[in-house]
Amino acid sequence: MRRRRARARVPSRGRIAVFSIDAKLGREVKGATRYTFLAQLLHEHGYEVDFITSRFQHWDKRHRDASFDPATDAYAVRFIDEPGYPANMCPQRIWSHHVATRNLARFFEEHHDYDLIYCQIPPNDATLAAGRAAKRYGIPFVIDVNDLWPEAFRVALDIPVLSDVLFAPFYRQARKAYALADAVVGTSDEYASRAFKDREQDIPKVVVYVGNDIDEFDEGAREFAVEVEKPAGEFWVTYAGTLSACYDIDTLIRAMAEVQRAHPEAKLKLLGDGGERPHLVETAAETGCDVEFLGYQPYRKMAAYLCASDILVNSLVGKAAQSIVTKIGDYLAAGKPLINAAVGAEFRRKVEEDGFGVNVQPGDTSALSAALLCLIEDAAARERMGEQARHIAEQQFARRVAYQSTVQLIDDLVREGKRGR
Repeated sequence: MRRRRARARVPSRGRIAVFSIDAKLGREVKGATRYTFLAQLLHEHGYEVDFITSRFQHWDKRHRDASFDPATDAYAVRFIDEPGYPANMCPQRIWSHHVATRNLARFFEEHHDYDLIYCQIPPNDATLAAGRAAKRYGIPFVIDVNDLWPEAFRVALDIPVLSDVLFAPFYRQARKAYALADAVVGTSDEYASRAFKDREQDIPKVVVYVGNDIDEFDEGAREFAVEVEKPAGEFWVTYAGTLSACYDIDTLIRAMAEVQRAHPEAKLKLLGDGGERPHLVETAAETGCDVEFLGYQPYRKMAAYLCASDILVNSLVGKAAQSIVTKIGDYLAAGKPLINAAVGAEFRRKVEEDGFGVNVQPGDTSALSAALLCLIEDAAARERMGEQARHIAEQQFARRVAYQSTVQLIDDLVREGKRGR
């Protein structure tokens, strides 16, 4: 389905295609918003934008039907068909993305009147197809690195030799896709630098955190403040995000069970869902941890939960490939101290240098419980870290500010592309 594009009041700067396979559209609760926000910003900047995404809603594991309304007049939404899949890690997903890639290639065969193609990676094969189309038709091509495939898969399947064989096609697709890029944007320096593992750093590289729309976050927190009222005397420790094998929530539950022996007022709130939930429910029962599984919450209500909390936790397993994950912008916007249980050097350094939290090693229950106890018993430290968190959110994670560097990059590439025609 395609919505009619609003007529520009000023001459168009050019036409941009933005591809993201897992976007949140309209009134959907789950999904990525980085690329729809960029599409909106490009529209405001004077570009005509086609937003290309899958008809299959990755987060809900269902197809959007013919009556689905993406509810935007800022850009046209173009759907690419794929059969879908039942779980994040399954053979059907590989096939589904293969079909989506073929359909994306066909789309660009029919629609290539663009001044730039901006493409999320992963999936690697779809990015490669977009890059090949860009080169075929002389269109500047930008890759936005949102995750690392197949590096992230090794969290769930890391078998010597076998994993190398199974994941070889993903590495090959990534290498070929990055070779076609005219510029790279990454959600962290680690991610952006991945593009130059197999090529010279001879193209622009920009680091733009996933970030958030702070105005929307604040409005949501105010809107749901009464509904998410915290009982007097309670102390909330909160995790928001997917309950998957990449995130070490098991250790968080065990650490909180220890904390609650000294501070029974401390409650654990888990916002999100995923395949690990049944196991985590068992862990909570085994340890006696007082934890509430709240499931996925609408974004604005999630903002209210984060703002009502006292400590926020980022907890990844030790071998996770993730760097500066999506939730960080929202955590910082809440103005609360952060405990970071992740090994990524880039974000650990940022936590220490910017002073908005403390680092612990993943999987270390004693270290995590000690960090929690320290912050629970030090209100001044929580206040100091919280103020710094909000400051960093406003300066570095607010999309309307941070994404201007992406817009400037696109301006430069479009101008150079037109000059070269």
